[in-house]
Amino acid sequence: MTIAKDLPDSAARTAFTPVTRDAPTRAQRTLDVWLGLALFFGAVVSVILGFFAQIMGTAGLDVKWGLLYAAALTLPFVLRISHPLIVAIVVNLVYIVGMEAGATELYVGQIALFLSMYTVGAWVDDRRLAQLARFGIMAAMAVWLLIATFRAATMAPPEGMPDAVGIMSPIVAYMMLQWLINAVFFGGAYIMGDRAYEAALGRKALAARTRELEEQQEIASAQAVALDRVRIARELHDVVAHHVSAMGVQAGAARTVVDRDSEAAKNALALVEDSSRQVIGELRHLLDTLRSSDEDPADAPSTVTLASIEQLVRASEGAGTPTSFRVIGEPREVPGLAQVNLYRIAQEALTNARRHAGPGATADVRLRYSDDAVELEVTNTGRVVVGSRPGLGTLGMRERATSMGAMLEAAPRDQGGYLVRVRVPLA
Repeated sequence: MTIAKDLPDSAARTAFTPVTRDAPTRAQRTLDVWLGLALFFGAVVSVILGFFAQIMGTAGLDVKWGLLYAAALTLPFVLRISHPLIVAIVVNLVYIVGMEAGATELYVGQIALFLSMYTVGAWVDDRRLAQLARFGIMAAMAVWLLIATFRAATMAPPEGMPDAVGIMSPIVAYMMLQWLINAVFFGGAYIMGDRAYEAALGRKALAARTRELEEQQEIASAQAVALDRVRIARELHDVVAHHVSAMGVQAGAARTVVDRDSEAAKNALALVEDSSRQVIGELRHLLDTLRSSDEDPADAPSTVTLASIEQLVRASEGAGTPTSFRVIGEPREVPGLAQVNLYRIAQEALTNARRHAGPGATADVRLRYSDDAVELEVTNTGRVVVGSRPGLGTLGMRERATSMGAMLEAAPRDQGGYLVRVRVPLA
């Protein structure tokens, strides 16, 4: 069984899709048109000057045939990027035929050969085909040069040229120079073409990576906004739910006893007033923190600490739920964020006890310090609503515990009532 059979169609196509460079742009195609025209103009000038300079002597092509040769050699470059293989084959064939026919243009043709070889390496996506095509062109040029070298070596030297200068014939030296020039031209074009293709792939990969990073940044920004909204919702729930719940209980108690016990009603209303001041103060602090652009809400100083739990217990007793509080162990330094989260967990646990445990329920809060951790435990003796699912308060407690690297235990007790426990490692 092949790997492709084990993958979905889209995944298999992705796994076996070769990496290629981007298609040529319109600007690049337009630049090729100008390149072909510029080479054609240069070749025309070279043909005319070569004719008058009698570079090939009486064996040189007539000017009209030279101009045709110049056009066939250079104008294909207007399609250089679109059809690199065809352009390379045409240019090299035209060059060989022109040289055999006695073309008087010797310089632009060398540039055309270099560019055609370079373009195959730089733009053909089938790398094996590009390699074979370039080797084929170099082989054809080598055969032609070999024939030309043999012919030059067996023919009589031109009139006025000595048979030899020192130990080497001028004709042999000239042909060796042609071999050297072609080796340098074709070798350089081959290497530079491959490097250009690899550079294009690198730019494409970099652009893809840049787009991926931008997408990831957008996702991270959206996640950060979502996390901020969750944190704000959790803070508002913890701040408002506790105090408003206590205010509702005290207001109901005041309404019940106002006719027969005015003093108790006044005490209940005083607790309502105190709770309202507390909730307003905490809301103001929360809003001030959110408005601050240079301060992270998670690291901002808070008005509540572990020492505030005692005040929280007194408020719970005042709201009608007898609550005890004990500190076990030697108090030690606890990070500010952990203090705020533990306070809020205790606050939510007491609020749930007051709302769900029923009349006659009692609560107990214990804060334990050990060498490497601090533990908060809140229990109540009230009833447990069977089949109820955790609400926003329990979800908020779990989120706070997770943010401190702790695990929250929130479940009914075997002996009745409910238990909330969280242990925060201080390391």
